[in-house]
Amino acid sequence: MRTKLLVVSCMLVGVASAASAQTTVAQCSGLTKLQVPGFSVEITKADWIAAAAGATAPAGAAPRGAQPPHCRIDGVIDRRVGAGNRPYGIGFALALPENWNGRFFFQGGGGLNGSVGNPVGSQATGNVSALARGFAVVSTDTGHTGTAFDGAFMQDQQAALDFAFVAIGRVAVLAKQIIAQHYGRPAEKSYYVGCSTGGREAMVMAQRYPSYFDGIISGAPAMRTGYSNLATRSVAVALNQAAPTDASGQPLPAQIFSDSDKKTIIDGLANACDDKDGLKDGLIFNTRGCKFDPKVLACSGARKDGCLTAPQVAALEKAFAGPHDSKGREVYPPFPWDTGITATGGGIPGLLSPGNSPLGPPNRSLQQDVDAEAAQQAMNAQAVIGDTYTWTNLSTFSARGGKLLFYHGVSDPWFSANDTIDYYTRLGAANGGAEQVQGWSRVFLSPGMGHCQGGQSLDTFDLLSALVDWVEKGVAPASVNATGRAFPGRSRPLCAYPKFATYKGTGDQENAASFECR
Repeated sequence: MRTKLLVVSCMLVGVASAASAQTTVAQCSGLTKLQVPGFSVEITKADWIAAAAGATAPAGAAPRGAQPPHCRIDGVIDRRVGAGNRPYGIGFALALPENWNGRFFFQGGGGLNGSVGNPVGSQATGNVSALARGFAVVSTDTGHTGTAFDGAFMQDQQAALDFAFVAIGRVAVLAKQIIAQHYGRPAEKSYYVGCSTGGREAMVMAQRYPSYFDGIISGAPAMRTGYSNLATRSVAVALNQAAPTDASGQPLPAQIFSDSDKKTIIDGLANACDDKDGLKDGLIFNTRGCKFDPKVLACSGARKDGCLTAPQVAALEKAFAGPHDSKGREVYPPFPWDTGITATGGGIPGLLSPGNSPLGPPNRSLQQDVDAEAAQQAMNAQAVIGDTYTWTNLSTFSARGGKLLFYHGVSDPWFSANDTIDYYTRLGAANGGAEQVQGWSRVFLSPGMGHCQGGQSLDTFDLLSALVDWVEKGVAPASVNATGRAFPGRSRPLCAYPKFATYKGTGDQENAASFECR
């Protein structure tokens, strides 16, 4: 009899638990009346979203864009009128899946934010979004509305603070409270994932809010946007000084290297570095072992295909050396030599393909005062309050079991992967050494990949599963497998830095199983 009662009791608990993890159409519509203690929040709409099948995916993978039935609520925290008589408030969207897996996912932003992204959680999740897996997902505009690079909101003190760090902290707390109230129990584990600005926000979470998240993924973090912009201007000026000019004497950046010249550069780079991982395949995994000297491409006599002029070689050397001040001090790290530097599609063009991009028209400057620009950046108040580069004390975050993953495209033309490696090195020095820090933080470099995605790369990888396994099962990620549209049918492991994928010498050269981390 006791056994039967125990079985029935367990069944009832299971049913109740399942019910508490589900949401319905009726419950969704009622969320417009939601009140959350401690917050001035207005729910502007609550919509039930039916399941979506998604687009076709590679064999063996779940459909891209597939979404489960879920309730999406949109709202605003602290709606107000601020400087310039403009409306402000922290906008957010929260997706509550019908069948919740007990986890919370905060989706990072991009650019200067200003709009609320669709809360699905697709960054660094491979072919299956966080929402499709059953995570509750939130996104935010971080306190203002505007286009991706509209900085007008900076005139408002609170909006500037919200963008720097306040908004994501408030949205995290609010979203957790809504989730607990809606499902009848709090999230068991919480994860923050973002790239670029979202990568900087991820670092903010580890640094300023060390108890909020169990696992964090920071991709290509925009730690020092002012300095990286200074560096990309240095690249542009170096190339412009060797570029042909128009009738008015203005440089024509897009014409400094012909398609043939770009092939010469990539071929020379491949000859110097591509096989240092055991296989010549168009991907340079041994980034630290890549020592490429553009001088080997210089024409020995008359200009011809297959070699570069002396001004072109000098421009390459100067562009990739990184900006230095008048005393020779490094202002920003050099950009790595990599096979994606001539990429033209997939977002921001590679460093050697200057032209119109999401960042704006090409820079046609011929001179640069690095000292003045660096001094101006050092006095940038917004950069100071949003700084994530100098803070390396993550003792509280790591002590409570937090796990932090970084990833960066080696061909990123906006934020040098070397800057992320520099931060990670300093993180180790400040937290007991590299080996100690590898117990809770790791870096993954993706050769050929541009800014967050694209390039001649394998830019599709599932770091979220790796992070969940580390947080919840204690399984540290030695590597994650990656694929990409640039190389159909190919897979490679991305290894935890400083190790890199190396061909074993036998086996299918297109299969990640034929590689190991060394």
